[in-house]
Amino acid sequence: FSYRIGTMIEVPRAAVTAGDIAQHADVFSFGTNDLTQMTFGYSRDDAEGKFLTHYVETKLLPDNPFQVLDRDGVGTLIEWAVERGRAVKPQLKTGICGEHGGDKQSIFFCHGAGLDYVSCSPYRVPLARIAAAQAQLALGSPAAPETTSEEPVTSGRSA
Repeated sequence: FSYRIGTMIEVPRAAVTAGDIAQHADVFSFGTNDLTQMTFGYSRDDAEGKFLTHYVETKLLPDNPFQVLDRDGVGTLIEWAVERGRAVKPQLKTGICGEHGGDKQSIFFCHGAGLDYVSCSPYRVPLARIAAAQAQLALGSPAAPETTSEEPVTSGRSA
């Protein structure tokens, strides 16, 4: 029996230095809630129900970034980390954990970015499976991400 060791990528610096981190990890699990908070520079607790709704209503943001993955900021960090990590370790497994793992648009992004899995709350798993299948049909290869309600490997901490 062998263990794969994974790490949570939850801050922008970890995404930017992913090549170094990949030397020591077999799996990257992107904690998208924390990564979103750190990228935008505001707390989800402070933003939701306060100014974030106004930002979406006035089109300063296209969507609530805690519900739909922000492709331009957070998505770019994820793509950079995957590219840099796989340059060092081509078989590196990558995925996301958190509520974005149950959002259709976010799953389409993950599929297009070549991630291997999404992880979400148990009640979101059926929706995530459907979205992953739709992404596979719409976008083709890479293979549709797996969906799990638990972390697939050992990680530094839970999100």
